Amino acid sequence: MPPAAAWVITGVAAALAVSPWARPEYALLVGVLLALTSLAPPGDFVKKWSKTLIQVCVVLLGFGMNLTDLARAGLTGVGFAFGTIVGTFALGIAMARWLRIDQKLATLISSGTAICGGSAIAAVGSTIGASSAHMSVSIGVVFILNAVGLWVFPPLGHWFSLSPHQFGVWSAVAIHDVSSVVGAASKFGDEALQVATAVKLSRTLWIVPVALAAAWFFRADGRKGKLPIPWFIGLFVLASVAGTYVPLVHEHVATLTPVARRGMCLALLLVGLGLSRAALKSVGVRPLVLAVTLWVFISAVALVVVRATIV
Repeated sequence: MPPAAAWVITGVAAALAVSPWARPEYALLVGVLLALTSLAPPGDFVKKWSKTLIQVCVVLLGFGMNLTDLARAGLTGVGFAFGTIVGTFALGIAMARWLRIDQKLATLISSGTAICGGSAIAAVGSTIGASSAHMSVSIGVVFILNAVGLWVFPPLGHWFSLSPHQFGVWSAVAIHDVSSVVGAASKFGDEALQVATAVKLSRTLWIVPVALAAAWFFRADGRKGKLPIPWFIGLFVLASVAGTYVPLVHEHVATLTPVARRGMCLALLLVGLGLSRAALKSVGVRPLVLAVTLWVFISAVALVVVRATIV
């Protein structure tokens, strides 16, 4: 199909994604379908803008957060983080040996599962000298499960009779990427969205220590990878401060929050457009088994702890 036609189709899909009738899971599905039917625009434009748009929308959501609630939710995330991250990596190492999967690939999949999807994979991969094949496979696997999580977690949350606060923490711990966490939590109400965003962003702070630990473990031939600093987390906190203490900002929260949610739908469309058939083919069976096992593990542990400790 001519590139111009692909851009027209993408433009129509984008217009629908920002409409009042759009839903996050449908936006992601449309993007995936366009990508797999070769209707996505060529080049890296979509991939670059999806990451930027997600970060902008997360910052906009910060204006609607209460700083006290954010701090409380963030501390809850810290309590979960250490145990789930260590447990996920320990299981990942053991499973990799049993399945005979390359340890670098297993480390990337474990990082994406335990912390925050593609961002963690990119950071850790840059410090351990991971190959393009390792990066492609791990991101492909995590992307697939991330998409599944966006669809299945809200119904599971209702089935387990979770409160909005419980679901916010659970989804933030168990769903891989920030965009899908926000998309899933938004279907559970404003409280779930606020808690999930805060907890997930607190977990992304673990990217730096995990990446440094992985670099030390592999001793990647003296390679000094550049760690991407998640500046948008700091901007999110500043936005929360403004939304809590600046009256003028607080008056416009009712406008900013819907804009952020519509923008996140558009971002999920772009994420779907970034998928490729080659990425799906490169996944393979054993890495997928590892990723699913780690995902079930962290989801089950988080669910048990959430139901036992949060009312």
